[in-house]
Amino acid sequence: MKMLMGSLVFGAFAIVATSSLADGHIAEGEKLVAKRCKACHMIADGDNVVLKGGKVGPNLWGVIGRPAGSIEGFKYGKSLSQAGEKGLVWDEEQLAAFLAGPKKYLRVYLDNKKAKSKMNFKLKKEDQRAAVAAYLGSL
Repeated sequence: MKMLMGSLVFGAFAIVATSSLADGHIAEGEKLVAKRCKACHMIADGDNVVLKGGKVGPNLWGVIGRPAGSIEGFKYGKSLSQAGEKGLVWDEEQLAAFLAGPKKYLRVYLDNKKAKSKMNFKLKKEDQRAAVAAYLGSL
């Protein structure tokens, strides 16, 4: 019985600790987006503006789960549009990989050494890329 109770307490602690880590990760991502992404991107769901930012890049609201290059009326680069047509749907893993080097990511994804990205910005640190993707996935 003691072993079962110990396991239950440990399991509950692990769930709370994991949740706290995830919340911290999302909070770090929110800070990074506000600092590094808002020059080119905004985050808005209709009139609900989460982050007022630039319009050079597409609106990041709902990016996780959305096919690449799919916002009506936004002029995406040819390679990103092709990636979307090929079936790229953004999830946290794919977005984090893209943030490591957009041009390189598209060249690998499309198997085309001439693929380009209009986005030249990169996040060098893996934990920062994961935090940004986690935050965007939380919206």
